Amino acid sequence: MYNNKLYNTTYHNIDLSKHAFLVTGGAGFIGSNLVEYLLRFGAGRVRVLDNLSNGYFENIKDFLGLPNFEFVEGDIRDLETCKRAVEGVHFISHQAALGSVPRSISDPLLSNEVNVSGFLNMLVAAKESPSLKQMVYAASSSTYGDSPVLPKVEGNEGNPLSPYAVTKLVNELYADVFSKVYGFHTIGLRYFNIFGPKQNANNPYAAVIPIFCKHFIEGTEPMINGDGETSRDFTFVENAVQANVKMMLIGEDAVRLRSGEAKKPRVEEVDVLISEALSVLATLPLSKHEVFNVACGDQISLNEMVEMLCEISGKRIKAVYGNERPGDVKHSKASIAKLEGVCGYDPNFRFKEGLEIVYEWYNND
Repeated sequence: MYNNKLYNTTYHNIDLSKHAFLVTGGAGFIGSNLVEYLLRFGAGRVRVLDNLSNGYFENIKDFLGLPNFEFVEGDIRDLETCKRAVEGVHFISHQAALGSVPRSISDPLLSNEVNVSGFLNMLVAAKESPSLKQMVYAASSSTYGDSPVLPKVEGNEGNPLSPYAVTKLVNELYADVFSKVYGFHTIGLRYFNIFGPKQNANNPYAAVIPIFCKHFIEGTEPMINGDGETSRDFTFVENAVQANVKMMLIGEDAVRLRSGEAKKPRVEEVDVLISEALSVLATLPLSKHEVFNVACGDQISLNEMVEMLCEISGKRIKAVYGNERPGDVKHSKASIAKLEGVCGYDPNFRFKEGLEIVYEWYNND
């Protein structure tokens, strides 16, 4: 039922059995990994809301017999469904979305319906819930758009380069307005290229790592869009789960954090970020909408990834090269100082270690 290479570290300091959690998109890649963590550590109730259009029943079927697990098949585009899903819940991790830049370019209307209208429905349902303590939602590094500044620092955004990026930026704007107008404060986690087990390699909009792993397993040449020097801050999924757990529970952990146990930001990071992180820490629970980068603070090129896969697989396979993809950012690397300073986030898995785990998972799947 559980992956023995993952979630051997606890990222919470409270008794999860006393709390109920809702994970929207919980049959999807990141959502199902978060569900696995919560169930493994005895959460009182874990409810998944998913319409299975982008998630997979396979990701959650092993949990169906557990007394603290509940699956609700439904669509976030329906407000009443969202309201029912939120009933009695203490913490929400909103992962439901349609990812993929190419998909959004192909069908911007659908991306907007799910990512904007669906997100707004969840905000409304969560705001009206009498039991809710915290809502965290999946934001995206795509909101940095064409900003050339590295590392990417919260507050230094550029112009969105795709319909998908626009939808994720709108999410942040809505969340900020709900904070200012209604006093409903949510937390956005800007994911940087999350990868790991349960990420589907056969989806027509599959991400680059599952696609490349599949090519190496089958002994075929992967296609690289561009010259291969495009780089990303690839982030293993357990790091994203850590961020979700810590930020959902940040209000519950406020006393511990104020006592000085929180990890301080890296000294080499920007001074203003350190100041901002400590300022947020001093005023927990959060008193406004906040966004945080979720990454490793590293930079790996596609060519470097191919070399690592050659080493991991023991196969000498060369990539073939094609045209750059429209809407893609050339380079991406995150500053994680703000998240480190606020909740003690510490990415336990670096890129190569995560790549080894996920390659083995695809090879055995």
